Parts: sequence; C-alpha cells; structure tokens
Amino acid sequence: MKKNWIVLTALMLVLSAFLAACSGDGEKTTTNEGTASGEPQDGGTLVYSLDSSPEGLFSWSFYGNATDAEVISFFDESLIDYDENLKPQPNIASWKTEDNKVYTFTFKEGVKWHNGEELTVNDWVFALETLADKDYDGPRYTNVQTIEGAPAYHDGSADSISGIKVIDDYNIEITFDKARVNNLENVWTYAMPAKEFEGIAVKDMASSEQVRTKPVGLGPFKIKNIVPGESVEFERFDDYFNGKPHLDGIVLKVIDPSLTIGELQNNTLDMTAFHPSIKADIEALENVKIEQYPGLSYYYIGFRLGTWDGSKNVMNEPKYQDLKLRQAMYYAMNRDEWNEAFFYGVGKTVNTPVPSNHWISADNSELEQYKYDPEKAKSLLDEAGYKDVDGDGFREDPNGDPFTVKFSHYATNNPTFETRAQAIVQYWEEVGLKTELSMTDVNLYYDQIEKADKSIEVFFGGWSTGTDPDPSGLWRSDALWNYSRWVSEKSDKLLDDALDVSIVGTDQDKRKELYVEWQKQFMEELPALPVAELDEVMALNKRVQGVTFDVSGTNRPNEWWIQQ
Repeated sequence: MKKNWIVLTALMLVLSAFLAACSGDGEKTTTNEGTASGEPQDGGTLVYSLDSSPEGLFSWSFYGNATDAEVISFFDESLIDYDENLKPQPNIASWKTEDNKVYTFTFKEGVKWHNGEELTVNDWVFALETLADKDYDGPRYTNVQTIEGAPAYHDGSADSISGIKVIDDYNIEITFDKARVNNLENVWTYAMPAKEFEGIAVKDMASSEQVRTKPVGLGPFKIKNIVPGESVEFERFDDYFNGKPHLDGIVLKVIDPSLTIGELQNNTLDMTAFHPSIKADIEALENVKIEQYPGLSYYYIGFRLGTWDGSKNVMNEPKYQDLKLRQAMYYAMNRDEWNEAFFYGVGKTVNTPVPSNHWISADNSELEQYKYDPEKAKSLLDEAGYKDVDGDGFREDPNGDPFTVKFSHYATNNPTFETRAQAIVQYWEEVGLKTELSMTDVNLYYDQIEKADKSIEVFFGGWSTGTDPDPSGLWRSDALWNYSRWVSEKSDKLLDDALDVSIVGTDQDKRKELYVEWQKQFMEELPALPVAELDEVMALNKRVQGVTFDVSGTNRPNEWWIQQ
C-alpha cells in the first residue's frame, strides 16, 4: 500500500526539503531487498529525519505543512489509496457508483484505531461534519462542500448533511450535488476517531491534546512520545489492518541539514529526504543508497493580487495588476541557470502550474516559454511606464513614485534557501526593479500569505498537486489556497467543464484538452510564475530494506525492515 502524501486534493506542502516533480515512467525502484533467504526480519528501530520542526497539528483535518504531514503519514491512514498510475484503489473502503453522483462505500470490518476502538462509517461522518462545521477554520471545507447538503450544514440552516446516508456500521451512501469526474478523488477520505473527540467543540479541536500531543490513528505505528519541536517516537501497532509491521518502532528527529551527512555516515540516521546541494556528498558514503523518483510538485513565485473575503477571492490589490510588470519579472529570471545552480541537475524549468508527471500537463510547445530575455524585460517595463526617473539605477512606478518589490521566501535550517532567494532578487534588480528580500520562518510563512499580510507582496511557494490533477483547489476563484487571489471567470469555467460529466463524460482526452486550454490561459494571465519541478530524492542506510518508491510516494512503513 502507498504512503499517501495528498494535500489537496488537498494538501498544501510547505517546502523545506520538499521537492517536486520531473518526468519519469512511474516504475518502482527498490532498495536492497531481502536477506540470504529473502525473508524480511522483524525488530529494530528506524531513525527518520525532519529538516524543520513540526508545527504540531497532527491530524489530517487540521495540519498545514509538509513536516506535520510526514509525521501523520506514519500513524494514520486514508480510506482509499492510489497506485503508481495515480488511480484510486480500495484501502479501508471500497466503492461503487453508476453515475458519478451517488457512491456507496463499504468499509473493511475489524479495522482498529490505536485506542482499541473499531473504525466504523460513523467516524468518517464525524470527520465530514467537522470539516463542514461553521466553526471549522481550516482549508479543507472544499473537500466536503460538493456533498449534497453540505453548504446548508455549513451555514447552519441544516443540522445534518443530507447527502450522507449511513446504511450500517460498514456501509454508507454519499450523494454529491452533481455528477463530476473527480468526486471520488476530491472528497475527504480521512476518518477521525469520534470517541477521542467527544465533548470537544470544533473550534477547540486544533488546540486539543487529541491533535497536538496524543493523536490516535489507524496506521502501522502509534505515537509513543512527542517532544515538541524536536522528535516524535512511534511504536509498532500490532493490530494494523494491513499486517503487523516488521519494525519495533520509528523515531522522527529534527536534524539540522548541515548535520545530515555526518549522521548518515555514523549510522545514526537511517532515512531522510535531502536537498540536492548535498547529493554528491551523500553519493560518496559507502553505507548509504540514494533513491531518486518522480514527484508531483512544483515551485512558483506568486503575487498578492487581492484578498480573501471569507468565501471567495477579490482582486483588490493594485500594485502587481499590470500584466507587463509580471511578464517582465518572468523574462528577467534565468530559470535554467537558477535551477542548475541550486538543484544540481535534479530540477528542471517548468512553464505550467501542472507537474509534467500528470497526464493533463501541457507540452512546452503549446505554451509561452518566457525564456530568459532581460532586454525584453526592460522593454516591457518601459512600455508599462516603469522608468528610472531619478537616475539611481532603479525604476519608479508609472506615477514617478519609488517602486520596490517586496519579495518573501520561507526560512528553515537549510542555508541554500536565502542564497537562491537572493539570486532571484539579483535578476530583478538587473532590469532595474529594486527588490527587498524577507526570509520568514516556515511555520509562520503560509499563515501570513493566507491572511494577505501586507508585508508579503511577492512570495516563493511550492505545491504538491495530489493524485487528482484538477487544479481547482489551488487556482479557482473561490479557492482558499489560491494565494495570489486570482479571479477569472474563464479559468473557473474551464476548470468546471473539465469535471462536468455532461461535457467530458469519461473521455480522458477531452478532459485533457480543457486542462491544456486552462494552462494556456494561466500562462497568458500569469497570476504566478512557475519556476521549477524536481525529482524527489531520499537517502537510505543500506541496512533499511523493503522500501519502494514511485510517483505516488513510498509503500507503507509496515513493509519496511532492518537487516540485523
């Protein structure tokens, strides 16, 4: 079974060593498998590193960054899974539908929470109602709002969600407001242990011990101890429904990236993602193997074009509304040089907000390339009225007033982040745009962007697109995670049509045509500047066995084992 890294559908991933997608064939690669007899061995504790401190929201329903997602993935489980072709597969739940509107789900019997309680469909109903509650302030309402009756429950005009019909403890019927191609992929498929949250108001859940220090899940390992900001210790969950894990436990430690090579060399670290800047040093270690595999993520530079009014985006910030300004900033960037300098051959330039491993990704030949052209950038700025009026080498705005690009980048312990951000500053200043750089702690960064903090105007970001390629959750006009606050009726219509069964039916090629048109429109309007996509890279001590990788992530850690 796969380790499901979905964000949005919906997971937004804050990047520390979070790396994005590059083309690949989806083939699995596997670490050294087996003993002399070919049988996995039981026992041992695996040490896995995090390069930044978790925020501490250890629940799929409430988390907000990649580090917390890594922690959660070891102890909790999705109801459905995805294969190496990113197609949904049964995990805890299987399903049937005849019309892509009404789905019947059947749960496996005997699946246990870590507290010993049996999972039932009521735990899923509890999660769906939590996300639809008026007091839920997280970003995942989008994953329940298409269920029939969810909006009425959300606004308080109904005391239940009419589209949810519990048949018995193991069977449930979900009716959506309309037939869509991706209703299954978009709906929230993470249950919550209802018994654990008894008596806790939705508004208090995110700060509760059930989320912060004593979370309960369905996964192969259960939490034994949490040292906030430092480590999470797991122990084997013998009753895991997919089979008793081989490892006795796993320890997740926050390790400064500058210490990664030494920890790997000394056999005090078994498994870690890492920044490509140290790839050559890790390759030189005799006791370590590097796995490189395709991902589903990309980096971009966004503009704060507006604000979030509580239900939709409003483009009411004027500073970066001029398309020629945004185009000039794109042409000014030598993205090929930048990728080579900071990703050491692991990354490549991307010209669309859809990773190339997704089947909807447009070919470069269909898109404006925005290749490095500083003279064109200067010409566009001149045309838009951004000229150096006072002769100081930097351009004023069209009114003759001082103009400064305020550029923000997240900060972790990784020292390369500020250097790569400074390189972007230099590109813009070379065409006359004075730029101020602000490095912001990663655990505060996206919260500031989400709240349209005035200090953040232009920002560096990264997204994992999830297994369903539909970009609606990131770029539709009513999407909370549309951090540029881009509003476009044409964009919304293309995205909606691509999901409408009455328009595309089950014709994948027709759906792709609409997504390609959407990507063309995105690159014409440039609400953000796609910058790079990368392969994922992971270092493993050679004693670690049974770990497999493909575009959907890793297999579940109950299959991992340590050669004694």
